[in-house]
Amino acid sequence: MTTNIKQLFGQSPSSTALRDFFKSIPGSSIDTPTIKSYPDIVYYNYFAVGLSLQFVPTKGYKPSMGLSHSEIDETRLSLDALDFYNVPKIDPSDPKAKGTSARRSELAFSSYPGALSLFPVADLKDKEGKVLSRPSHFDVSSETTGKDFVQCFGEPDRKGGGVGPSSGSIGIWCEWSQDGLLVEFGGDEAKGPQAWERGKDAVWKVITAFMPKVF
Repeated sequence: MTTNIKQLFGQSPSSTALRDFFKSIPGSSIDTPTIKSYPDIVYYNYFAVGLSLQFVPTKGYKPSMGLSHSEIDETRLSLDALDFYNVPKIDPSDPKAKGTSARRSELAFSSYPGALSLFPVADLKDKEGKVLSRPSHFDVSSETTGKDFVQCFGEPDRKGGGVGPSSGSIGIWCEWSQDGLLVEFGGDEAKGPQAWERGKDAVWKVITAFMPKVF
């Protein structure tokens, strides 16, 4: 059964809900995460399964930078966002394997192997006040494109990227704020001066599910 990601928000790293979620990821054994701690956020990175969890400190907790897993007070952490990665395998000799630190960070992750279903907010209205017609859930595969996301969620509340020469520009991204969804797209279709014309065919690279924003 696919987990509704929204039900995981607010959970601590050691919660039963998150343990059950990890068990639902097929063919994987969740290892101890690689931790990156800061006073206002703590990242739990699971590189082997293409997953990064973002926790915010609660109850006055301010973690020091560089803490190890055993030094974290998990009882005072609350899940705020999840990043799912869809990273193609690239030969190290390929020029695309080089580049910015952000690019190298992405390549450290494998692609998320689990079933990923997103649940659009029901009864959401457009700018004219009309209720949008949306499916109850949206199944994401490794080949899901920008066009697929827009067909399900409608036009994004925010979007950006895709500027500059294709070799150095940031890929296009779209955010559906009230759904708590940010999608970054990869490949040549997501970059360059014509990125928004070609973006409908761009495959997702990173999906971030976060606590929805209320307007």
